[in-house]
Amino acid sequence: MTGDPKASSDSAKGALQTEIPLEGRTSPSDVSPTPENATRPFTRFDLWLHRITVLMFVFVCAVVGVLLVIMPWRPEWTDNRLLLTRPELRAFVSNGFVRGLCSGLGLLDIWVGFWEAIHYEERRYP
Repeated sequence: MTGDPKASSDSAKGALQTEIPLEGRTSPSDVSPTPENATRPFTRFDLWLHRITVLMFVFVCAVVGVLLVIMPWRPEWTDNRLLLTRPELRAFVSNGFVRGLCSGLGLLDIWVGFWEAIHYEERRYP
C-alpha cells in the first residue's frame, strides 16, 4: 500500500494478487504418507485399553441413566439435607416437569450408552 491516497490502487492490487498455477497446487490428499505422518498400528495394549474404555463408558452411562430415571420419583429426591434449608429450591425440584425432565435425561443417557455398545467396532491397522 502506498502512503499517497490519490495514487492508483491498481499497482497495489497487482502486487498483492499472485496467481498459483493449477498444476502446481497440491491438496493434503495428494501427499503420499511418510513415516512422520503415517498412523501407527494398534498394539494389543491399545486395543484392550480401547475395549475397556468403551466398556466403562457404557457402564457409567447405564448406571447414571438408571439413577436419573428412578431417583426423581423417590422420597429421597426432595427429603435431603441439601434441600431442607432452601424451600424454594425444594419446590422447584419436586415439580413434576423437573422430575420428568430428569427421567428423560436418564433415558437418553441409557440410550447413548447402549448405542455406543451396539455400534462398537474395532479398527485394525496392518
